[in-house]
Amino acid sequence: MRKKQVVVIGSSDDTRFLDEARAIGAFVAEREYVLITGGRGGIMEAASQGAAERGGIVIGILPGEDKNGANSHCGIVIPTGLGYARNAVNVLAADVAVAIGGSFGTLSEIAYSRTYGIPLICCSFAEGWSRDFANWFELNRIGGPVFIARDTDQTCRLIDQCLLETPHA
Repeated sequence: MRKKQVVVIGSSDDTRFLDEARAIGAFVAEREYVLITGGRGGIMEAASQGAAERGGIVIGILPGEDKNGANSHCGIVIPTGLGYARNAVNVLAADVAVAIGGSFGTLSEIAYSRTYGIPLICCSFAEGWSRDFANWFELNRIGGPVFIARDTDQTCRLIDQCLLETPHA
């Protein structure tokens, strides 16, 4: 049976919400899901660290061509040479996407999750696009499945809900 795959999306230069990203990465590993990130720093590195510290499988899908561009917690590194276009690969590789904060790269991954129908969990406790899209979604209610997480515990419960209860995963 194929392992369930969770992509955590967020900015490489974000220094806020790292503890939350690390806790979510640890949860992913404890549940024996595979963690996918963009393989770089910030939110991606914190989630990768949390999963790696719990013995999880951590995949970094890099925008560049150099495997050495990955953070040190990635056990599997996939350089794409695609730049921001690799964001589509990140999302398509996942059974659920978790957005924590984020800038325009994260916004593109949010859009890809909507385009491809990948369940999306927006962490409204974080600033950036995850909060902004959560607010927009609550007003407009289109383009599901989208879930709003108000804290780390709810994020983890929603990951399980998406992976254990939905036919997509």
